[in-house]
Amino acid sequence: MEFIDNLPSMDLMRSEKMTFVQLIIPVESAHRAVSYLGELGLLQFKDLNTDKSPFQRTFVNQVKRCGEMSRKIRFFKDQISKAGVSSPSRPSLQPDIELEELEVQLSVHETELIEMNSNSENLRQSYNELLEFKIVLQKAGGFLDSSKNYTVGEETELSENVYSDNNYLDTASLLEQELQAGPPSHSGVRFISGIICKSKVLRFERMLFRATRGNMLFNQTSADEDIMDPVSSEWVEKTVFVVFFSGEQARMKILKICESFGANCYPVPEDMTKRRQISGEVLARLSELEATLDAGLRHRNKALSSIGLQLTRWMNLVRREKAVYDTLNMLNFDVTKKCLVGEGWCPIFAKPQIQESLQRATFDSNSQVGIIFHVMDSIDSPPTYFRTNCFTSPYQEIVDAYGVARYQEANPAVYTVITFPFLFAVMFGDWGHGICLLLGALVLIALERKLASQPFLCSFSMVNGSSLMAIVVEFTLYFPLLFLAEVFVQQVSVHYYVSGMASLCSVSFVIGDPCQKKGSSGSNPESGFSREIDLMRTQGKEKKKLGSFMEMLFGGRYVLLLMSLFSIYCGLIYNEFFSIPFHIFGGSAYKCRDATCSDAYTVGLVKYQDPYPFGVDPSWRGSRSELPFLNSLKMKMSILLGVAQMNLGIILSYFNARFFGNSLDIRHQFVPQMIFLNSLFGYLSLLIIVKWCTSSQADLYHVMIYMFLSPTDDLGENQLFWGQRPLQIILLLSALVAVPWMLFPKPFILRKQHLERFQGRTYGLLGTSETDLEVEPDFARQYHEEFNFSEVFVHQMIHSIEFVLGAVSNTASYLRLWALSLAHSELSTVFYEKVLLLAWGYNNMIIRLIGLAVFAFATAFILLMMETLSAFLHALRLHWVEFQSKFYHGDGYKFRPFSFASLNDDED
Repeated sequence: MEFIDNLPSMDLMRSEKMTFVQLIIPVESAHRAVSYLGELGLLQFKDLNTDKSPFQRTFVNQVKRCGEMSRKIRFFKDQISKAGVSSPSRPSLQPDIELEELEVQLSVHETELIEMNSNSENLRQSYNELLEFKIVLQKAGGFLDSSKNYTVGEETELSENVYSDNNYLDTASLLEQELQAGPPSHSGVRFISGIICKSKVLRFERMLFRATRGNMLFNQTSADEDIMDPVSSEWVEKTVFVVFFSGEQARMKILKICESFGANCYPVPEDMTKRRQISGEVLARLSELEATLDAGLRHRNKALSSIGLQLTRWMNLVRREKAVYDTLNMLNFDVTKKCLVGEGWCPIFAKPQIQESLQRATFDSNSQVGIIFHVMDSIDSPPTYFRTNCFTSPYQEIVDAYGVARYQEANPAVYTVITFPFLFAVMFGDWGHGICLLLGALVLIALERKLASQPFLCSFSMVNGSSLMAIVVEFTLYFPLLFLAEVFVQQVSVHYYVSGMASLCSVSFVIGDPCQKKGSSGSNPESGFSREIDLMRTQGKEKKKLGSFMEMLFGGRYVLLLMSLFSIYCGLIYNEFFSIPFHIFGGSAYKCRDATCSDAYTVGLVKYQDPYPFGVDPSWRGSRSELPFLNSLKMKMSILLGVAQMNLGIILSYFNARFFGNSLDIRHQFVPQMIFLNSLFGYLSLLIIVKWCTSSQADLYHVMIYMFLSPTDDLGENQLFWGQRPLQIILLLSALVAVPWMLFPKPFILRKQHLERFQGRTYGLLGTSETDLEVEPDFARQYHEEFNFSEVFVHQMIHSIEFVLGAVSNTASYLRLWALSLAHSELSTVFYEKVLLLAWGYNNMIIRLIGLAVFAFATAFILLMMETLSAFLHALRLHWVEFQSKFYHGDGYKFRPFSFASLNDDED
């Protein structure tokens, strides 16, 4: 035990030691001190004003001012985007600006921009009206001229054939009556001309027909020019219309309908000379307005360009100031109202850096009183903080997606770095496919500097138990289409919903890149993988975001690297290169007995030399016993790997209990769990190894079944070693004893400790300082004030039953390693033999190319994408459920310090 205690501590094995601190800051130094702490990013403030609403806090007015400035900056950003003004790649360096001065500048710029927009809209409205008037004069004049020609040509025929009829006045239309009447009168035919949106013409004409009961003539023609809407800045297609009618009442109806449909009516004289004169005046005014609009647009773009030079700096300044005041609102005034009191958590290693920042803030603010910084005791559980780098951070995020580690709890990410990609490779083993993944990982790593400054959101869903395969199947149905959309469109939104599934758990986490900032080798918490990065801080130019699929790949590039390397290793063991075996490590151990057995595979094959040096012998490929052999090999290997990983999880529970000084968990949880698991499945693993080493033909199914049904019967030909039967009896009895050992002692011992604590027998132990709480076991601390024996007993019973049943189900769950490995191998074989080889059997080059294309597509999208995702999710489940459930509580909370580096656009 002394050897274990003297071992050096690992950075990732336990979270950083945290301390609870209090700051007493003079008012004149508060703003500068919090700003310096935000730049440092190593202190998580505690909100001391949780009982107050946001509008009751001290610095609410400053927060409102920052919010208003953020609104103005967003307004400028929208205006720049709408105007299409390009931002400079390298903004000019400007001197620092105070918040008050910035507020004045933003107000001035907003007022000027609003005034310019208003003037531009008015000018654009006038320009549109003149342009519409010009179009109406041209189009409506054509209608009037054609109607006059039509009237002269048809007047004689109407007089001879129609007007001579005595009943004509009862049946003639208004237009014909007006033509017969001769010169126009007050009640004669009139017309209204105007212009309307093309999309409203049909409804407009129908409404006019109904309102006038058909007593009108509607002519329309499409305008040759599109007109820009001054509000939406969109080009609108319009149609010129002329409505002929009779009567003042019809005129009022038509005008109201035009107003309701947004149609603009313009007077058009019937005299052609007047129309030409008005058209000339309109064209002159249009040219003047066009010149004025161009000048105003140039002035506005120049103003937006000058604003764009400062926009990034303003945005960062306002965002930081708002964050500072939000943090100051978490502090309280002392009784003298001259100092602010703050509390929070920080890593122990960060105390000197925090004190140096506070001293610098005192000096820079010319304060006569220094800032008091001292350590306090707290009954709250500290936050969890791991210092990670760009290699370990994705594995830490995989663990944190299940649950954040409890403070100082053993971190599964240390082992996940190796076990996760290895279990993935066991299911994915093919060194040809592994090389493809390796090339992809190397490309992402080579582009690391180019892509490292972009934020990523990686979100996926995970199910528990039997629902896992269902979501994998459903998710892979659209995965190739998603990939194509991401590659070619670079902007896609995917919403995936699963209904009717039990035990569905939605998991999402933000992935950033911790390697983007040089020198951040874990010294700052913002270098963690969950960091959100400001888009605008890279030379003032907002980079184009990657698609969600590429973001996920880039965020896990080092996970992909190890998965590919282990896939190559397991592929060499399986001796599969796109399902093709190779004699890489020498010749086969088998050869034909004579020349007639060349097509008989194992029939007639004899072993003539030592076994194949590494991996599966290539001679197994194509033999009749290939599938039984590989099934037996991979199934037994899966059990061995599963039992080993579950033992590792139980051993880590021992180190947790030892670290927290909980001897009760060691004696009555760790020991019986190790006995139970290894008495059954550890013994099964021993039998597998012995059978491999002795080449025995014993039936392990029979051995394990009759170990429970008839433990005293003779094993016969299934006996693998001497003393196997008594050993089985001892192991069976040990497993039976381990169950009540886990169930009964711990609740009764806890009850006894509780009674002794409050009956005065151990009052001497209560006289220690509050720091003893850190050494005291968590389970005992939980029952200081209240102890309910029935709840404790039921909890322990549930835990014991869960472990006993889980030992069986978890071991069976590791058989997914065998199942997915077999599925991957068989799919590869099918695509190779039934697609590529089948197409290659034809002498037609087109068929061969088609077969090659289908094989490449199936390999890329099914084997390299769907199978990768499937194996990834299965490996994730094995770690979350089978491994971490043995020791990992995952009920902590992350250390989230106040840091300017973690601010993003959403903070606005």
